[in-house]
Amino acid sequence: MGFAEEIAKVADRVRKNADLVVGEEATKQQLILPFLHTLGYDIWDPSEVIPESIADVALKKKAGHFNKVDYAIAINGTIVMLVEAKARNEKPEIHDGQLKTYFDAKLSAKVGICSNGVEYRFFTDLRNQNLMDIEPFFIFNLFNYQPKDLEILKLFHRDNFDSVAIKIEAEEMVFVKGMAVLIGNLLKEPSDELIRFLMGELTKFDGGYAIDGKITSKKIEQFKPIAKKAIQTCLLELMTRSLTQEMQQPSPVATLPTPPNSTLDDDDSGPNGSELEIVTTEEELAAFEKVKAITATSTTYKFELNHKDTVSYFGVNLGKTTWWFLRFYLTPKKKSFITRLPVEEIRPLAAGFEVQEVSASVGGAASRVVISDISDLDKLTPLLLKCYETEAAKH
Repeated sequence: MGFAEEIAKVADRVRKNADLVVGEEATKQQLILPFLHTLGYDIWDPSEVIPESIADVALKKKAGHFNKVDYAIAINGTIVMLVEAKARNEKPEIHDGQLKTYFDAKLSAKVGICSNGVEYRFFTDLRNQNLMDIEPFFIFNLFNYQPKDLEILKLFHRDNFDSVAIKIEAEEMVFVKGMAVLIGNLLKEPSDELIRFLMGELTKFDGGYAIDGKITSKKIEQFKPIAKKAIQTCLLELMTRSLTQEMQQPSPVATLPTPPNSTLDDDDSGPNGSELEIVTTEEELAAFEKVKAITATSTTYKFELNHKDTVSYFGVNLGKTTWWFLRFYLTPKKKSFITRLPVEEIRPLAAGFEVQEVSASVGGAASRVVISDISDLDKLTPLLLKCYETEAAKH
C-alpha cells in the first residue's frame, strides 16, 4: 500500500470516529497516534514517540507540575519534532503559543505540530533560529487535502526526514505564498509604479510604441485599462500553452504587432478596459447533463456535481472547484476532455479513442481523450464513472 493510500485509510478512519472521540486523551490515542504511525514512527517505542516529554531547559512549574509536550518524536535518539495535541472539538491554532514554549526549549527540534486529530499545523524557525514562528508554514487537513499536500507531507515521514530539506521547503512555501499574493494584487489592480515601469519598458522593447512627452499621472490612469487587458491576455495565453504542452517546446520570442497611433496624450481619454467574456455554450451544458446522468448511476458515491466555466475550459467538479475530475475543451474544430487519471488507466476504458498524456503539473491533469462529439460520452460511461469515483474517494 502506497503512502497516499495509507493516508486515505487514516482519513477514512478519522472521519468515521471523529464524532465519537471526546477529550484530549482520546484524541491522542484514537486520532493522532495512528497518523504518526502512518508517517513511519513506531508509536509503541517510547524512545521514538516519547509521551509527556519535558523541555530541556528553563523548566517552568504550573500548579506544581512541569510543563510538558504531548509527544516528542525522536529519530536515532535525537528529538526532531514536537506534537501538541488538543481535543477533537477544539481549534488547534488557539494553542500555538503553548507549543512555542516547548519548541523554543528543545533546541534539536526543528518542527512543531499542533493538532486536533484532523488538522495538523506545522511550524519551524524561519524568522529566528531556534524560536518557533508564529504562523504555520504548512497545514494538512485529513478531510480536505490535495495530492500536492501529500508530497509535502512525505517530507515528515521517518524515512525522508531531513531538517535542512524541510526548512528549505518551508521557506519556499512561505515566500511563494507571499509573492503570489503580491503578484495577484498587482495583476488585479496594477499600481502606478508598475504602470509607469511598463510604459517605460514598452518604449525600450519597441520604439514604435514610444509615448510622447513625459509620463504624467493622467497618462498612467489612461494606460491602466490597457495594462489590465494585456495582463489578462497574457495569462490566458500562458494557461492555454501549458495545457497544450507548448511550453515544453522552444518557442521564438514574441513580436509585437504594428502599433497604432498613440492616443495617450493629455487631451485624449484612455480605452475602456473590459473583462474577458466567458460564454457557457449549450454544448457544454449538454455535456454536463450527460456526466451528471452517468455519475448518478454510481452505487458508491453520491456527490452533487457543479461546473465552472473559464475562458479556456469547462470544468466539472464535486462541489468545490479544486475537486474537479473532468475538464472539457469543446471547440467547433476539436473536442476533448482531460482527467486526473494516468494514461495507462485511461486507455483500456477508452478503446477506439485517441488518448494523450498531459503534463501532471497542470492542476493534477494527467490524460486527454479526444472525441468527435459529446454523444461519444455515452460510449465512455465506464471511464467517466472511474474519473468520478476516483476523485470522490479522496473526499
